[in-house]
Amino acid sequence: MEISDAQKAVITEWIQEGRSLADVQRSLREAFEISMTYMDVRFLVDDLDIAVVEEEPEEPEAPEAPEVEPGEESTAEPAEAELVDEGANGAVTVDVDAIPRPGSLVNGTVVFSDGVSLGWQLSAAGQLGLIPGDDPEYRPSPEDVQSFQSQLEEVLRKKGF
Repeated sequence: MEISDAQKAVITEWIQEGRSLADVQRSLREAFEISMTYMDVRFLVDDLDIAVVEEEPEEPEAPEAPEVEPGEESTAEPAEAELVDEGANGAVTVDVDAIPRPGSLVNGTVVFSDGVSLGWQLSAAGQLGLIPGDDPEYRPSPEDVQSFQSQLEEVLRKKGF
């Protein structure tokens, strides 16, 4: 498939505006009626030598500690006490690996509400799969699977997939 110089200039402009590769893929289809896979768009942007700007997640601001008069003891807990291990309180947590496994578009780990951690991967064909852990017979609860899929969708949307 040939991309004209004018189309290349528009693609460069889209990337410089901060659009994700998924947005560029969608825009190519809508603006130029060019249908490309995500991976093809990724290769095209790489071939054009365009640096994709990825938004860095903002770090949450630490709450300010209350001032304590000299001679008084502070009753406030240390800042570390506010960090919650979501895997320990029954919530499902999803992480995305920085480097994809061979054969997958994106992958990572999920910790289910019972504390069991499994790998997951999304193939280029859009198939989602869990990678068996120590217990190949383990099956997460339907609620955990629903929570995992919802969180995964949100995480991948934020990362531009």
